[in-house]
Amino acid sequence: MSQSTYTVIGMTCGHCVASVTEEVGALDGVTDVAVDLPTGAVTVTSAEPVDEARVRAAVEEAGYQLAG
Repeated sequence: MSQSTYTVIGMTCGHCVASVTEEVGALDGVTDVAVDLPTGAVTVTSAEPVDEARVRAAVEEAGYQLAG
């Protein structure tokens, strides 16, 4: 089990959370996505570590950006 936390910039509402959760959750191996709207923290749980570039691409597909 692997868990990584990222900061997503630009989320302002529940729809934003749903979009990010859907896109990141669709990545192969991802078993859970937890989003904290006030802080922008997105915690990704997966069977094996997920490449940050794949997470970044999924977040961008949802219309947002990873910090850093």
